Order: sequence, then C-alpha cells, then structure tokens
Amino acid sequence: MSTQQISIAHPEPVRFWRRPFRVVRENMRVYLILNAAAYGLALLGFAIGIIFPDLVAARAAGLEEDGTGELVRWLVNTPPLFALTILGVNLFRLSALTIVLPSLIVPFAGLAFFGYWSLTTGITLVPTSDTGWVALIPHSLTFLIELQAYVLFLLGAFLVGKHWLFPRTAGAENRRQGYLRGLRQLGLLALPALVLLIIGALWEAYSLRYLVHPLAQLLL
Repeated sequence: MSTQQISIAHPEPVRFWRRPFRVVRENMRVYLILNAAAYGLALLGFAIGIIFPDLVAARAAGLEEDGTGELVRWLVNTPPLFALTILGVNLFRLSALTIVLPSLIVPFAGLAFFGYWSLTTGITLVPTSDTGWVALIPHSLTFLIELQAYVLFLLGAFLVGKHWLFPRTAGAENRRQGYLRGLRQLGLLALPALVLLIIGALWEAYSLRYLVHPLAQLLL
C-alpha cells in the first residue's frame, strides 16, 4: 500500500520593503482617522487664520523675533542646505521630539502634541501678501507630502500605546512584549516616513527657490 506524501505550502515571507505597507493595511481604519484629524486640524487652523488675521500677524512676528524668518530668507538661496535644514527640523524636532519621544513615555501623548502643532501651523500658513498666496501653490504639495510622513509616525505612536496598554492586541503575553512589538511596527513605518520627508524637503527647498518667482510673474 502506497502512501501519498502531502506537501504543506508555507506562505512566502513578506519582503522587507512591503512590511510597512502591511502595517498600514492591517490598521487602515486608524490610519484614515489619523489622516482626517491631521489634515482637518491644519485646514481648521487655516480657516481660523483667515477669519482672525491678527493671529497670523502674531505668528509671523514671533517667527521674526526668534530669527526663523531671517534664517529662511538666507537659506532659500542655497537649496541643498535649505533642504538639509528642513529635513533636520522635520525629522528631529517634529517627528522625533513632538510625536515619537512623548509617546514612548506616555501612551498617545505625541498625538495630542502633534494635533496642537497641526492647528497652529495651519494658522501660520495663511499668506499675508499676493506673493505669499502664489508661494502657497507649490507649498501645498510640500504640506501634503510632509503631513503624510507625520501621519505614519502618528500611526506608529498609536500602535506603541495600543500594544503597550493592551498587549493582547499584539498577541503579546505582557505589556513589555506589547511595547516592544509596537516599537517594531513604529520602526517599520518610519522607513517610508523618512522617504517622504526627504522628498518633501527637496521639493520645498527647490520649489521656493525656482518656482515661486516665475509663478508670481505669471499670475500677478
């Protein structure tokens, strides 16, 4: 009597570069909610800035007082250095210090900090001159790209908090394991977020240097 050999098909391992997208797909509902919140708060801030121009003036004055305005005007003529500066600010001050680090100490804290940043940034983006409105055309794409990177960091921070407080959601036995699994997912999401931040920094630096002036001449 002959016996048939049954071969068990093992699922192919997911390629490394596809793992971040699998994390997003598995948490699509949260990802969409975070998108709506991030972009929605920015648009709300923009609307507030239009309704209350004094807030925009106060934000602009603050940027001048702390030297940010002067620094930007100096860097805009050197796109590579400007792009590197933008990337450093977006990666370390916003992504790491505003979103990730607080969430590693207090669950979900980075989400609240980023919500405040998104609202106030929306106010700051309101142009105060005709040239500013023209500059907003290419800068809108910058904001879309960079905000999407922040949403990925927000999703990672959310998963850290979720698996930390409720380890069974990650299939972990205790909170320490849940925390570590959340960190692993955050690390995966940081990869495409970094790519988006690089693209956004390059586009912002070079578009402000080479697109705003021709657009202003064409439209104004």
